Amino acid sequence: MGKLILITGGARSGKSTYAERMAGSISNKVLYLATAVAFDEEMKHRIEKHKQSRPAFWDTQEGYKNLNIVIEEASDYEVVLLDCITVMLTNLLWEYPGMDFDTPSKEDLEKAEEYVRIEFDKLLKSAMDYKGTLIMVTNELGSGIVPEAPIARSFRDIAGRVNQQIAAHCQEVYLTVCGIPVQIKKASEEHL
Repeated sequence: MGKLILITGGARSGKSTYAERMAGSISNKVLYLATAVAFDEEMKHRIEKHKQSRPAFWDTQEGYKNLNIVIEEASDYEVVLLDCITVMLTNLLWEYPGMDFDTPSKEDLEKAEEYVRIEFDKLLKSAMDYKGTLIMVTNELGSGIVPEAPIARSFRDIAGRVNQQIAAHCQEVYLTVCGIPVQIKKASEEHL
């Protein structure tokens, strides 16, 4: 097993910038896993800005599903940088079949979360077998106001549980605030 690192923080907290600096300080052989989908002009612009912020010699693979396979096949890379878990989760939930996003039933939300959990279980299994350093970026969503819409509350809750699941398997976890990374978990720490 290599090293698993999670970097979390709020929107525009500097988490992606820190993750990119960390990856570049480890190796030039970096595979960047970009989970965003360019579904409108704003997202296309965001994706382009992200591309410009990282070294052109890094390899990039776009996608949000079956990333376990990509990680399993990434043995030529010393670092894999997955940005971002929250966007991956969003895309998985949007594609869940039959979901009524305006008035989701409790049963639909539970099934959707199980669907998402299966994908993240596969990702984590491959991550734990990866020999290099895997850096994952995610959003910390639980520090703001409680969302009004049921689907938004469910998304926040699912994201929180996914983040906990991933962090439990990581040797290091960092929280970024105002562009400043703070290490909140070290390799030797045990969490109950």
